[in-house]
Amino acid sequence: MQIQSAIFHLSKRMALSIALLTMTSMPLRAETPLPPALFAYVGTYNPNGEGVYLFKVDGQSGALSRVKVVSTLPNAAQLDLDAVGKTLYVASEVDNYNDSQHGVLAAYAVNRADGSLTLLNQQDAQGKNPVHVALTPKQNYLLAANYGSGSVASFPVAEDGSLRPAVSVRQNTGPAGAARPEAATIGSFAASGHDSPHAHMIASDPSGKFVFSTDLGLDRIYQWRFDQSNGSLTPNTPAFIRASSAGAGPRHFVFHPNGKYVYLINEESSTLTLYHFDHATGTLQEQQTVSSLPKNFQGTSFASGLTLSHDGRFLYVANRLRNSIAQFAIGAQGKLSWVEETWTRGDYPRSIVIEPQGRYIYSLNQRSDNITQFAIDKNSGKLEFIDRYTGLGSPSQMVFLR
Repeated sequence: MQIQSAIFHLSKRMALSIALLTMTSMPLRAETPLPPALFAYVGTYNPNGEGVYLFKVDGQSGALSRVKVVSTLPNAAQLDLDAVGKTLYVASEVDNYNDSQHGVLAAYAVNRADGSLTLLNQQDAQGKNPVHVALTPKQNYLLAANYGSGSVASFPVAEDGSLRPAVSVRQNTGPAGAARPEAATIGSFAASGHDSPHAHMIASDPSGKFVFSTDLGLDRIYQWRFDQSNGSLTPNTPAFIRASSAGAGPRHFVFHPNGKYVYLINEESSTLTLYHFDHATGTLQEQQTVSSLPKNFQGTSFASGLTLSHDGRFLYVANRLRNSIAQFAIGAQGKLSWVEETWTRGDYPRSIVIEPQGRYIYSLNQRSDNITQFAIDKNSGKLEFIDRYTGLGSPSQMVFLR
């Protein structure tokens, strides 16, 4: 009996061990699924680029695979996608739409299954060379900035996503900014556009009550009140603030996720300015300006795009000619401190963008006709180049279909 009992208990232990071994060797894929694949749209400049391209984005590696050209609109360089992935808006940086001296905005219905586009309609941009478009938080208006003419406008969005004619158009006026950027590095010849108004970006604050637009040519950041019921842009008080330095050339800006801070890149001085945003008045107060270039750099560079890490701890800035991505840490009161810079592995980064899960950043290198990819360290925010190049003629901007 003792021998039989020992054999019985031994058999139980062996069966339990086999069961545990089987459980621990089971694949974990069902419990930790890989991120789903995404689609991405990339706008380009002619003649190297043919329009808007559709890419598939690998859910694990972030690798880009070209699918096809989905719009042949000329110089289709500026994009915005609505929050639900229903409509893609494209700005064509031309000045001859329908034999006019204006550019054109186009609305496309998105097929979420395969990423293909169907044209809904087009509208006159109400100015030359539209270089930026952005939807308001309620997604019921599209804002546009026209570089060539220095005008900004708002367009109602219809229920089907199509664009109605502009309901508010504002023309910037005033004396041109300084011919040379006083805050640029020694040896810099980064001087362009200080001849007339050149609206470069327009976007709403998170509440949708206020709108800001930059004018590189006039060295101004315009402050608008925005009526969400009729789309009108009304000058705030004051109507604009001056750039952080003469000839700086304010270009693009981003709101911090907490809604308190605004970071603005100045193209010609290659400086980065922190503003505190007053939610009550809808105005900006300058707090800090730092260089987007390393301390010992001298010569010419043009700052371009900027983007925030998803957790709001780090800010990244693209420098053209220097061909770098500068990383800044964000501290108390939004203050910036230099971390390091990373070579883009390409020429003239027009913009930089982080994919929806925050793991990778892409540099769209206009002159070297490629897109390069970097992994983002989740703790330090530092970038590591992935030895992967995606060839594409004159890429400008990329948006993701989630």
